[in-house]
Amino acid sequence: MTIARANGLKRSYDLNGWLFIGPSVALIAIYLVYPIFRSLYLSFYAGKGMMMKFAGFGNVVRLWHDPVFLSALTNTVVFFVVQVPIMITLALMLASVLNNDRLKFIGLFRTAIFLPCVTSLVAYSVLFKSMFSADGVVNASLLAVGLIGTPIGWLTEPFWAKVLVILSITWRWTGYNMIFYLAAMQNIDRSVYEAARIDGVPAWARFARLTVPMLKPVILFTTITSTIGTLQLFDEVYNLTEGKGGPSDSTLTLSLYIYNLTFRYMPSFGYAATVSYVIVIMVALLSFLQFYAARDRS
Repeated sequence: MTIARANGLKRSYDLNGWLFIGPSVALIAIYLVYPIFRSLYLSFYAGKGMMMKFAGFGNVVRLWHDPVFLSALTNTVVFFVVQVPIMITLALMLASVLNNDRLKFIGLFRTAIFLPCVTSLVAYSVLFKSMFSADGVVNASLLAVGLIGTPIGWLTEPFWAKVLVILSITWRWTGYNMIFYLAAMQNIDRSVYEAARIDGVPAWARFARLTVPMLKPVILFTTITSTIGTLQLFDEVYNLTEGKGGPSDSTLTLSLYIYNLTFRYMPSFGYAATVSYVIVIMVALLSFLQFYAARDRS
């Protein structure tokens, strides 16, 4: 085969390759890359609706004088700081328990714990609102066992509304993270645990000093994905509070505030874009810190 013919075939293969991936690249550029740069452009403009004018860093200055934004930022940070560690720890513990092949009905337990993350969001939000209403089954149960004297206002009191959102997110996504840990645990050589057991290492030490270090990459992955999901929290709050983030903005998140700025209030596209970049910066910063904390120090 001559060099010219070989070069011609190579160009033909390259062209065919680009023809295959071209539509996907075009769609990614239109629906992902362009919106990113467009939102960055809009963040320098202020005004209602389409009546916008260049404002420079005016929207950034406005952030620190906007009490609703500060409330949404505080709520988002609270959800992240409280919910993510609880969910990751609970998922690890459940995966460790369900990694025992001697446990009866293990398949049923694994399915039951994973099932919430594939449950309809609207269906489970309606169920939670019914269960945690003033006369719902949760308050009735707590009253019956004497843990409370009066019904808790899960949907009407700021503190308990936050607790309800944290419970709903944990209930839905713990099983999702548990599956990653369980899959990783099943790839660990059993002889490692057998040797530790023979040496008299207790169960809690085997978990803390063997299982957790060997799951370090998976824990890092789930922590970062959980961080991103919590900082972008929207669906649960929107459905549980009917899009209001109440009571008194106590459950309002940054994503819900962006939605309200764009669709519920008089549209303020430039300011909404600026708030969205607050989430971008937080995700980037926290992901970097998590990678840094999990780096190999050997």
